[in-house]
Amino acid sequence: MTARPATPTPVLMVLGTASSVGKSVLVTALCRIFRQDGVRVAPFKAQNMSNNADVTPDGLEIGRAQSEQAAAAGLAPSVLMNPVLLKPQGDRTSQVVLEGRPAGVIGSREFVERKRDLWPAVERALDRLRAQYELVVAEGAGAAVEPNLRAGDIVNLRVARHAGAVVLLAGDIDRGGVFAHLLGTLALLTAEERALVRGFLINRFRGDPSLLAPAIAELEARTGVPVLGVIPWLDDLRIAQEDAVALERAGEGPGERGAARDPARAVEVNIAVLRLARIANFDDFDPFIDEPGVRLRYVSRVEDLGTPSLVILPGTKATIADLEALRRAGLAAAVVALHRGGTPVLGICGGFQMLGERLLDPDGVEAPPGTAVPGLGLLPITTTFAAEKATRRAHGRVQAACGPWEQAAGCAVDGYEIHMGHSEGTGGAVVAPLLELDGRPDGAVTADGRAAGTYLHGLFHNDALRGALLAALGRRGAGGRPFDREREFDRLAQHVRSHVDLERVRALLWPSGHAAR
Repeated sequence: MTARPATPTPVLMVLGTASSVGKSVLVTALCRIFRQDGVRVAPFKAQNMSNNADVTPDGLEIGRAQSEQAAAAGLAPSVLMNPVLLKPQGDRTSQVVLEGRPAGVIGSREFVERKRDLWPAVERALDRLRAQYELVVAEGAGAAVEPNLRAGDIVNLRVARHAGAVVLLAGDIDRGGVFAHLLGTLALLTAEERALVRGFLINRFRGDPSLLAPAIAELEARTGVPVLGVIPWLDDLRIAQEDAVALERAGEGPGERGAARDPARAVEVNIAVLRLARIANFDDFDPFIDEPGVRLRYVSRVEDLGTPSLVILPGTKATIADLEALRRAGLAAAVVALHRGGTPVLGICGGFQMLGERLLDPDGVEAPPGTAVPGLGLLPITTTFAAEKATRRAHGRVQAACGPWEQAAGCAVDGYEIHMGHSEGTGGAVVAPLLELDGRPDGAVTADGRAAGTYLHGLFHNDALRGALLAALGRRGAGGRPFDREREFDRLAQHVRSHVDLERVRALLWPSGHAAR
């Protein structure tokens, strides 16, 4: 561990006027920029609320966005970067993941009191990061200030005050009203908090930035805070997002994340992912977006399902509840009918559990104790939920060699697992696994390969497997480039670097003119 410098390591903090203004992506960009400039930088978010999670090398769970930011900074993910993760599993309840491990379930009414108890873990993690790195880029959550939530704040202004952070307040101009949002947010802060806000960022602008000049001048005159960047909209960014709100905004049409990049090339493979209410880790499917001839859709209504080449049931934080919702919507029956007609179906994590014959919850992990519900019956497995959560990185190969998986047999795979419960053959039956992971069988596959499931997240980030599966599903032409996250980080960094006054940001962080290089 590096000794802490005589002057405290600065903290650059991105707060937002609201949820989903682009804070996570901006922090990712800043981590990459400072890394490129030779600064040892680490990301931090005190408390994340998301079902998109990742696993650190030591088997601890953190938010997916912080794992992505770590990669942009050239680091392995660490639980120090996200000490508190809240995973919504109902409209008013969330699982608490404290320092990487499950720590119970809380309801919305007890949230404020419980969060006060979590502050020591936040303080401990941030202080340790500051002792190890030359800069910490921190991210707030939701709106920077909500008067009704101020008492229980452990992620926004309390962190900023504790660190004496240089705060950049970001707003999303694409939603409209950004100047009112920036001004109003500042007005709700205390004098001490306002002094920490050293700059505004206007994000996701479409158009001629010169048209904003009068509004920017008025905002700066009213507040005394400079606008340090107007960042244009960036299309087709392949960076893992914090939560499923991104699905509502991305792509060319409702629920669509991508299509063939060559407009002259027909869609050869049509992939339908069921849009579950508590969908988790949907970036599992991002690598399909750049694939020529491939269309990826997120479907929440039977009438939008169509006749896909492949149906995917994704991960979820609430397997039983989301399965019942699929039944009410008619999607469960529609998927079974498509499968009977010859369409391959794949389940990932919670989606894999749904494909089985039965789901049992004897201890009340997801539902009332003793709950037993039928699955879709496409795989001969039974899943039993348990309080212990499996969180681990995993490596192996495709073991199945049938149907659409025939060409992928033997392909190497790398990914991670996050699940509560285990699945086994119903009645003790031996089930053919889809994968072999670290010397153990994983998942299940039918003899014809048309129904399959796995607990492995990140399956399609493995280029050879993805290409082989797409070829088996009917993709005739050449595939796309390998999924290259490093390329995306660099593209994002260059975009933000070109539109943010980074020299002024550096001067705020290192007033003496010193910055670690």
